[in-house]
Amino acid sequence: MSTPELSPARILEGRNLIDPTFLQSAIRQSPDLDRMLGLSLWMKNETENPIRSFKGRGTSLLVARELRAPTSLVTASAGNFGQGLAYAGARAGHDVTVFAATNANSFKIEAMRRLGAKVVLHGSDLDAAKDKARAFAAERGLRFVEDGAEPAIAEGAGTIAVELSEEAPGLDALFVPLGNGALATGMGAWLKHASPTTRIVAVAASGAPCMAKSFAEGRDVETPAADTIADGIAVRVPVPFARESMAGTVDEVLLVSDDLILQAMSLLHRHLGRRIEPAGAVGLAGLLMCHRKYTGARVATVLCGANLTQEQIEAWFPQDRPLP
Repeated sequence: MSTPELSPARILEGRNLIDPTFLQSAIRQSPDLDRMLGLSLWMKNETENPIRSFKGRGTSLLVARELRAPTSLVTASAGNFGQGLAYAGARAGHDVTVFAATNANSFKIEAMRRLGAKVVLHGSDLDAAKDKARAFAAERGLRFVEDGAEPAIAEGAGTIAVELSEEAPGLDALFVPLGNGALATGMGAWLKHASPTTRIVAVAASGAPCMAKSFAEGRDVETPAADTIADGIAVRVPVPFARESMAGTVDEVLLVSDDLILQAMSLLHRHLGRRIEPAGAVGLAGLLMCHRKYTGARVATVLCGANLTQEQIEAWFPQDRPLP
């Protein structure tokens, strides 16, 4: 059975189906950051919406396009995808159950529950939770939704690239976070259609390299663990559909250290006044690693999540700690 291709036409159509609260996110720029990097940088800020991440685009498109009668949905999530599915599902009358790891971000867990999802904690990481979620759905005949595994999810994320190509045409490169792959493949699918000279650079955490290894080897490569502060992209089992889709949508995959991710987070806070979560800043981290290759270029990235616990804020943004 061949893998369905991501469709630029369906990405464009998605703008008419996605909840408008997730569309037309702001472009942020910083002259000081541009001078530091020696290039022109456009940052698409996907954190100023009800779930503070880009995941609402793909989940609301999936619900609008694929589901009709009210049904029960099951998924696994580190938190942001679960929020997106809970938000979209509740508005369309669907019940949503999210499986998450026992050590998942507590702020994200509370947010999923607040949005109406039933949250079940299981296993030591996302992929263990996903195995349990898949079995739970199969046993009960429920609809299992896997982030990165369905075209609608990636095509919803692709609408970010539609807006970006209108707001910042003629980009030389896009640095995009890589976790389960929907964001990178969806944005890549549109830009390969609308701006084929734009280089698509997907960026993963060095402690969670399974998608990078899979891309390099052209096959699914699991890793024993996913050890990174970037919980939103802490994947150890690749999603086959996303990995196959990367072949035609992504030019290069970079791996960045947690230290470089923290540096990117600090720069975003200093220059934009935004506290971005690690997975949301990893695109900028990738650019920091190789910005000299892009001197004078027009480059973009996506700030794709901002869900942090108070403990994380205090640890990673010490300048924000209240005075004693």
